[in-house]
Amino acid sequence: MLRATSSRFTAWDIVFCREYDMLRKVLIVEDADICTATLEIALVKVPGLIVEFAATAEHALKLLSMGDVSALITDIHLPRMDGFELIEQVRAQPGFVNLPILVISGDTDPQTPDRLERLGVDAYFPKPYSPAQVRQKLEHLIYAYKPVV
Repeated sequence: MLRATSSRFTAWDIVFCREYDMLRKVLIVEDADICTATLEIALVKVPGLIVEFAATAEHALKLLSMGDVSALITDIHLPRMDGFELIEQVRAQPGFVNLPILVISGDTDPQTPDRLERLGVDAYFPKPYSPAQVRQKLEHLIYAYKPVV
């Protein structure tokens, strides 16, 4: 995994991954440091993965507007704009209609899974969750994802 602020990959690694269409970027939207750390540890074994973090939905929308994101992982409970609104705004953009979206949340509302399904979320992991299951689902989704152009 290549974290956006990391230099663990060399320039050759990045060129190699791009040449073989292996480099993927996932955007994690989470305001709790312990949760981002847990996900980062879980995703370290995914080859060719770049991870970027946003603590707010507004920041996530700015990063998404720059393009080149292969998947979105978000919490529901975020400051100012919640995850539901973030997902609605992402899905409203033609280029992100098919973007894989995974939600990890401690939300206890029994309506949450149905609401997320109606919004087109690909996977929902209620807390506590298995980081290994998130990694497995993410790998499956990002390597099947073809962006809309």
